[in-house]
This record gives sequence, C-alpha cells and structure tokens, in this order.
Amino acid sequence: MEKYMLPCINKKIFGVDCLGCGMQRAISLLFQGEFKAAFYMYPAIYPLLLLLVFLGFNSFMKFKYGQLIKTGLMITSVLTIIFSYVIKMKIIF
Repeated sequence: MEKYMLPCINKKIFGVDCLGCGMQRAISLLFQGEFKAAFYMYPAIYPLLLLLVFLGFNSFMKFKYGQLIKTGLMITSVLTIIFSYVIKMKIIF
C-alpha cells in the first residue's frame, strides 16, 4: 500500500513538510492496527477521524447541537494540526 502513496508536492518543491505530511502514512498505520504509531505519525488523525464519523452520522440523523459539535471538532482538528506542525518543525520550541 505504501508504494501507491502520493508524494508531498510542497516537500518536493520547497524541501519543507506541509501541514498534511504524514496523514497518508497515519491512515495506512490505522488500517494495519498500529494506533499509537498512527498518532505519532500524524497527531491530528484522531480528531479528523472523529469529525468524519460525526459528519457521516449527522447527515443521516440530525443532532440537537450538531452545528456546535461540528464547529468544536473542526477547531480541535485545526488546532491539533497547527500545534503538531509547530512542534515538528521546532518553530517555537
């Protein structure tokens, strides 16, 4: 499966990881049952997975606070992506 993964264009052109680098490998690790390794590869995989599952359920069943939950999951996902990128690139620390 890994030989069919798409290369990161940002990394090829500029030599720097993008905010999504590691997501494909994390998904592959999830399919292999390596949950801890998937988190270390791309920490935002679980908030994004929760968001995807919630959006799927919310399309069939409408929740009372669906918009609030969706917004919270989106904010959590974006903050996790940015925070993990900052740590990975050692921008602040």
